[in-house]
Amino acid sequence: QVQLVESGGGLVQAGEFLRLSCTASGRALSIYTMGWFRQAPGKEREFIGGSNTLGKLSTFYADSMKEDRFIIFRRNDKNQVYLEMPSPQPEDTAVYYCAADESGGRGPRNGVDYEYWGKGPQDSVSS
Repeated sequence: QVQLVESGGGLVQAGEFLRLSCTASGRALSIYTMGWFRQAPGKEREFIGGSNTLGKLSTFYADSMKEDRFIIFRRNDKNQVYLEMPSPQPEDTAVYYCAADESGGRGPRNGVDYEYWGKGPQDSVSS
């Protein structure tokens, strides 16, 4: 099975570019649909977007997440998937998690669709 570790978070100023990375080990990232989720203090976990293995490795986003606020892409050669926030705002303060769907779904948006998860807490973002 695959193991996932997030990195790149921390305290940033509002509007300061931020990139989070999720590194996979144990199995090749290329076979998984990958998703990013977040959980803000006192709130439920919410889906941000993901990257599937179909076609040209297309990405998909939650309707509530504008693509220009979040950019997801992957580098299968590095076994990594990324979440970029060009201009994070205080409301983006949360614990961010990456997750893997081994069925390679086209665009899973629910947490239950993902079998493997990063630990998240090492990768909090505060702005």
